[in-house]
Amino acid sequence: MLLQVSRPVDPSLHPLVTGNYRIATPAIESFYELVVSCLRYRVTGALIYGAPRIGKTRSIEYVRLLLAREYPKVTSYHARCEHKPRHAEGPFFSNLLEAVGDHDPNAGTNPAKRMRLSLRIREAAARAGSGTVLLFCDEAQRYNENEYEWLRDVHDALDRQQIKLFTFLVGQQELLSQKSALQIAGKTQIVARLMVEELAFHGIRNAEDVATCLNGYDQTAYPEGTQWSFTRFYLPQSFEAGYRLVDDAALLWDAFEAAHHKATLAGRLEIPMESFARAVEIVLKDSELRDAPGYCPDASLWAHAVRHSGYVQSRHATGRVLVHA
Repeated sequence: MLLQVSRPVDPSLHPLVTGNYRIATPAIESFYELVVSCLRYRVTGALIYGAPRIGKTRSIEYVRLLLAREYPKVTSYHARCEHKPRHAEGPFFSNLLEAVGDHDPNAGTNPAKRMRLSLRIREAAARAGSGTVLLFCDEAQRYNENEYEWLRDVHDALDRQQIKLFTFLVGQQELLSQKSALQIAGKTQIVARLMVEELAFHGIRNAEDVATCLNGYDQTAYPEGTQWSFTRFYLPQSFEAGYRLVDDAALLWDAFEAAHHKATLAGRLEIPMESFARAVEIVLKDSELRDAPGYCPDASLWAHAVRHSGYVQSRHATGRVLVHA
């Protein structure tokens, strides 16, 4: 029988249920350090590139949350670059206007949209009390040369108004070849403004990375400021007796490795954050009913969680499967 433990909030409101939480990975920590370094040294642009589906979009949200806490006067935006059959100025500026919260991003002529974009950013910077603004462009490999030129124009327009815009282009490996092509074409202004620093983003690559992430569940509290870590919330008796998810880092890594080899996937194991988080959520939710002093999830439960995490399915979907001759 499940022992009823009084929890501080209704379990249905917990971030593990709503999905409204982010756990830092070593790659996300490197991303945040890059952003802070760019701010410190006034480097206005960087590339963050990596394979599809390894958690780049989630990482942007995590970095923005951390920035809001550590640098409350800095304004940040997340623009999702859309796939477009033709690269026109109007849709480009509408997309950025939507990112900065304009109430009618499609309204007006192209020059009017440009002016309104600068105005919205200037207003937000004034409210925040700082002339520093960060723009994260997600799936930035979808931009072409014209769009990079327009982005540079936005930098220049804000610069004239004493607002420093820092742009972080986040996307797939094609971003690197775009940078090379621009350098070869002599478009040094774009590169110098938007593409100075580079960071290779990666998934979870070893048992140590797994431990870092599991420790996040053991340490992150909800509600904030309480002693109710995510692990304790779901396994209060086990947690009280000393169990921590980080104890199972090797078990979880081994479970992913076994699934990776069984599916004959190409390349070395690199776990996307989405699959990792889903596996941990399955273990915590399934363990809740079994919680007792001395309980800890066994290897079969971790293996079950990995099977249902979507890892193998997503790798098959991206076509990176090893085919034996």
